[in-house]
Amino acid sequence: MSDEPKAADQPAAPASDDPGAAGESPASPSFGGAVAVAERAPKGKADEPKRGITSLEVLCGLLVVALVGQQWITSWFDNPAIQTGSTIFVAVCVQALPFLVLGVLISGAIAAFVPATLLNRLLPKKQAVAVPIAGVAGVALPTCECAAVPVARRLMQQGVPQSVALAFLLAAPAVNPIVLVATNVAFPNNPGMVWARLAASLATAIIMGWLWARFGKAEWIVERALRRAPQAEGRNRWRVFFETSRADLVDAGGFLVLGGFTAAVLNVAIPREWVNTLGEQIVLGVIVMAALAVVLALCSEADAFVAASISGMPLLPKLVFLVVGPAIDVKLFALQAGTFGRSFAIRFAPATLVVAIACAVGSGLIFLGGV
Repeated sequence: MSDEPKAADQPAAPASDDPGAAGESPASPSFGGAVAVAERAPKGKADEPKRGITSLEVLCGLLVVALVGQQWITSWFDNPAIQTGSTIFVAVCVQALPFLVLGVLISGAIAAFVPATLLNRLLPKKQAVAVPIAGVAGVALPTCECAAVPVARRLMQQGVPQSVALAFLLAAPAVNPIVLVATNVAFPNNPGMVWARLAASLATAIIMGWLWARFGKAEWIVERALRRAPQAEGRNRWRVFFETSRADLVDAGGFLVLGGFTAAVLNVAIPREWVNTLGEQIVLGVIVMAALAVVLALCSEADAFVAASISGMPLLPKLVFLVVGPAIDVKLFALQAGTFGRSFAIRFAPATLVVAIACAVGSGLIFLGGV
């Protein structure tokens, strides 16, 4: 009698690449069969993907902490240093936020409505010529440094040379009409301060643009800042405008908060007596005012009134304060690091500080007589 019916009743052996596995009994399944069984087995909790903590859960946790430690938090904010730091933090953020919003709106408009070919046609091919033009173009855009950062990034993404975009970034917040008028109002008896600030700030922007064109490297800037923006067409333009503006605002807003917090901490930590003592000497006064410009992180539209209010300080250190502030401060450094990358910021910021101080001193010697 044939064995074929019995063979038909037996379950088929799982396929295996091992020729010796064909003789294995059903009680000893092959390796391939074990893998198949394991794949069909239900996954345990350890294999399930872990769910991250959501922002709602973080908010609820913070509310619980605030309710539990309400008395301690209230007493903590009664500290004069904490009150001063909180006031400075809010002032920096509130001052900068409207201009940051203006900047991201301009950035979104460039991405949605300005073709890259148009920008390339308007700018000279030689960067040595295009950089000064970009610096002078900053006169037409009344923004602070917070607004200039997203605009500069958008210019890079539209194909504008990096040196040209960076020259615009430094010039726009320092040489626009609002800043110059504010400087004239703050120093009514020293009209030379306006011309000295204009010349020094414009020279800083142009020199830094030329230096980047000569020594700068694209790999120092993060790839996302240089990625070409897709060209919007037809009805998609408004969608690109809103999405780009929203993304830039969220991206830059976080670093604005970080910069404001840093400025508040440093303002509280540095004693005012040190500033008054060191300001009596011209060289130390220049160094102190440059450091204050970096630490205070004021918007360029308001810094002239702060500089004018510092009594006992010569005009030259005050000019250094006005030139350095819009070029580099802790808030701007945080924005640059978040937008262009830390590798860029740690190179560009110190170089900008040195160039800004040198240009301010040179301009002060010409327009203010070195006082």
